[in-house]
Amino acid sequence: MAEAPLPAIRALPSWLLGRAAARGRSLVADALAAEGMKMWHHVVLSAVRDLAPVAQADLGRGVGLDPKDLVGVLNDLQSAGLVVRAPDPKDRRKNAVSLTGDGARLLTRCEKAAREANDELLAPLSTAERDQFMGLLIRISGTDG
Repeated sequence: MAEAPLPAIRALPSWLLGRAAARGRSLVADALAAEGMKMWHHVVLSAVRDLAPVAQADLGRGVGLDPKDLVGVLNDLQSAGLVVRAPDPKDRRKNAVSLTGDGARLLTRCEKAAREANDELLAPLSTAERDQFMGLLIRISGTDG
């Protein structure tokens, strides 16, 4: 029986992590789509909840999104009634973004859907293995958790 192509590549941790990440992104994207949400919209909505009221520029830096792309996401979220932009109480020349009640409710549903998608991703692992895996990912990702 022939060996799968690229055995040297498929044995690299970076390749395997990339495959796992792609599968995870796909599972989460599908779960969010069922709620009518896109990945970046979910990220921005979550950041707004955590930081609100937050200046638009600070929000973009916080999530690592280009300012012009952030404007598009915020326009979509505002049009859907999920966020509001108003003069920043700290600097009236800037806009501050906050969640609406509808935005908070949708975010709660999206967070549940994302958790369930991640549970599906990690289903082959026991609880102890999941804890160990998360610890290892944190260590090699350069984040502090």
